[in-house]
Amino acid sequence: MIVIDSSAFSKFLLREEGWEEVVPYLDPMSEPYSVDILVIEAVNVVWKYMRRYRLITREQALGIYEQVMKLVEGRVITLEPSKKYLREALEIALDYDLPIYDSLFLAQAMSLKAKLITSDKRQGEIGGKMGIETVYID
Repeated sequence: MIVIDSSAFSKFLLREEGWEEVVPYLDPMSEPYSVDILVIEAVNVVWKYMRRYRLITREQALGIYEQVMKLVEGRVITLEPSKKYLREALEIALDYDLPIYDSLFLAQAMSLKAKLITSDKRQGEIGGKMGIETVYID
């Protein structure tokens, strides 16, 4: 079982350098989990790539959105409600000065005793300090 965070998921969606390293973790055999905020954060990254960075077209952005929804609706990734982990995430955020958004993935990984897959270096380091097995994808 693994928990995939928004940074690694977005890397995969937008085919950023190293995206291929994320693919094995999206295999159903890896039992990928995430919190529901994953979808919101991923779609926000798609918006940034289109509007702020101008790296993709509107049509590409909408196509990527469709891919996200297929992965979620097809239950390739099991999403859990963020509120389930909010108290623990707040404690992590307070202890490590880490945003709640990032802390939610750590709280979920800790609760599920799962490996965390991330492209967020600081989040990965904090996960390691917390005793969470972490895979950092650069």
